Amino acid sequence: MVTKKRIKRLVTPVPRNLEEAAEFLTKIGVEKREIEKIQTGLNDRIEGLKADAMGDVNDHNEKISQLVEGLFAFAESRRDELTEGGKRKTVDLPTGWFGWRKTPPSVSIRNVKSVITILKELGLERFVRVKEEPDKKAMLKEPEVVKLVKGVS
Repeated sequence: MVTKKRIKRLVTPVPRNLEEAAEFLTKIGVEKREIEKIQTGLNDRIEGLKADAMGDVNDHNEKISQLVEGLFAFAESRRDELTEGGKRKTVDLPTGWFGWRKTPPSVSIRNVKSVITILKELGLERFVRVKEEPDKKAMLKEPEVVKLVKGVS
């Protein structure tokens, strides 16, 4: 059976009067400011390191972009050969793979309210979804009627 090691707690000083309590508060403030200085210095160093690293990362990202563009040009010029006439979507190489993927069609809408208005004006209501949900405000106005409905409290 393993015995637990007892860790002795340090003796905690206790102020004896209001003057000592005020002194304790002053010391607490000093310690907190020191912690803040340390954290600020640490954050400054971290930001400096991040800035240095981002310069290096940007260089590598630029090289990667150039290599990807070259690979894309190569692959597009030999697509039939590499995909065996369209039978395959990926090309496996000893160091990795690349391929052709179709992104699914999507619709993006800016200014939803105006688009809904225009769709209704053009008679294209089939493209407008109507969401049905209980009207809580109306229920609050008639609580005695709502008591009869199961699932509403």
